[in-house]
Amino acid sequence: MIASSHPVPDRDSHFPLRTIALIGKYQSREIAESLSMLARNLHDRGVEVLVEEATASLSVNCSDGKAEARVWIRCGYAEIGARADAAIVLGGDGTMLNAARNLARHGVPLVGVNQGRLGFMTDVAQADMLTCVDDLLAGRFTVENRMLLSGEIVRDDRVVAANLALNEVVVDKGAMGRLIDFDLYVDGEFLYNLRSDGVIVSTPTGSTAYSLSANGPIMHPRVAGIALVPLCPHSLTNRPVLVGDHSAIEIRIARADDSRAHFDGQFTFDMKPGDAMRIRRSEDSVRFLHPPGYSYFAMLRQKLHWSRPAVR
Repeated sequence: MIASSHPVPDRDSHFPLRTIALIGKYQSREIAESLSMLARNLHDRGVEVLVEEATASLSVNCSDGKAEARVWIRCGYAEIGARADAAIVLGGDGTMLNAARNLARHGVPLVGVNQGRLGFMTDVAQADMLTCVDDLLAGRFTVENRMLLSGEIVRDDRVVAANLALNEVVVDKGAMGRLIDFDLYVDGEFLYNLRSDGVIVSTPTGSTAYSLSANGPIMHPRVAGIALVPLCPHSLTNRPVLVGDHSAIEIRIARADDSRAHFDGQFTFDMKPGDAMRIRRSEDSVRFLHPPGYSYFAMLRQKLHWSRPAVR
């Protein structure tokens, strides 16, 4: 239960940032060390530091942890949502996805420090972490809202599973490795029946993730759309389709030996023939804070190695 002495902050005014939460990838010595350094730096500047409880427990196991006990206030996501003015996420896109889904309904803005691989959602390099804290506390970061998908699985007229996705919702063939048959509807209108490995329903944020690997389109975050991307369709004519961001999407399993639903690749639920996955835009959104000079197109050039000088 969240104490009543910590009301939900006013999310329309982000600055000054008096309380910052730290969230990191679990069981990583490198991230534990960065988290400790960041906690000390923020504490020395008079900022109240919250550390997500699982991150704190596992970080202590990866470092000495004792010197940081005085600055670490361990909190669950609900308390972080009620108390924090912003959250700094250390890790890769997977760590950011998990934090974003847990904090979306609280409206806590997120800053990403990239200690993973590609890091499409983690803008700040580890080497620039403390410099970016200066900009963050001075209010020089810009706010960007990203849409979320809300999905629910209906079986016999009953919702049996539901979750949010920042990147994508995927319905696929599961562990059996055999193609599935499904019917796809948009706003109640039949679009197609497809025999394939499955289908990806992607947000603009997720267009550089699994959807990109399946030849889906790259969508700028300001595009108000959802991409429907078939996975290895048993057809030469099925192509990705973009629909409006307020469309209601339904995937009905017609035939399958095994099928599964995945939310951001982190929450999985087994589906059966007759089940329906219903997806629409969530009422909540994720707020990212970007450092000065951030450019989406520059990020794409860097991460995807576009326009690199020719090797002679």
